[in-house]
Amino acid sequence: MTDTTILIADDQAMVRAGFAAILDAQDGLRVIGQAADGAEAVRLGRTLRPDVVLMDVRMPIMNGIDATRELTTPSKGDPYTPLVMVLTTFDIDEYVHEALRAGASGFLLKDATPEDLVQAVRIVASGDALIAPRVMKRLIETFTASSSPAPARRAAELNDLTEREREVLILVGTGLSNTEIATKLFISEQTVKTHVSKIFSKLHLRDRVQAVVLAYDTGLVAPTR
Repeated sequence: MTDTTILIADDQAMVRAGFAAILDAQDGLRVIGQAADGAEAVRLGRTLRPDVVLMDVRMPIMNGIDATRELTTPSKGDPYTPLVMVLTTFDIDEYVHEALRAGASGFLLKDATPEDLVQAVRIVASGDALIAPRVMKRLIETFTASSSPAPARRAAELNDLTEREREVLILVGTGLSNTEIATKLFISEQTVKTHVSKIFSKLHLRDRVQAVVLAYDTGLVAPTR
């Protein structure tokens, strides 16, 4: 089995070294490069072609949001783009929104445990989007604060879902992980993943963030006051 290769971009050398030590100690994970600023992250990302980039937000020369946008935009004649997981100490909505708009596949706060970091890298490498629970909560609060009645067209999109898929979408919309959904519904995590995959396919969703937005837009999940 091929290792998941990782590039770490952070302007603090000790942070880079710490992340590298944690990840290199794991089976199947290998750090192949470190960048001290966004511009270097873009350069190394294009030359080393890592599977996953851990990207800090605030860095000199080029910030992590712009670097993420550069790396997730295919260049002419080369469709390669890495998966980017943004790491930051700043639990601020603007950064979450900007990172996701820039093409990030994950968003994890730096106060996460080493175990959470490793799990997050594995989840993102597998092709799933990941957002730290605390950040997901903030996103949900943002969406609910501005939610408005959904157009009938959006609500009609749910008609293709089975009763179980609708149930899973509701739980995704409240911010639950696949593991938490499996526990709540008394089904396997693999079954949850299958349901989520079918939901994304039927509703043309890219990731869980879009699923949350749709759940609130359609009124499937009601804002809590």
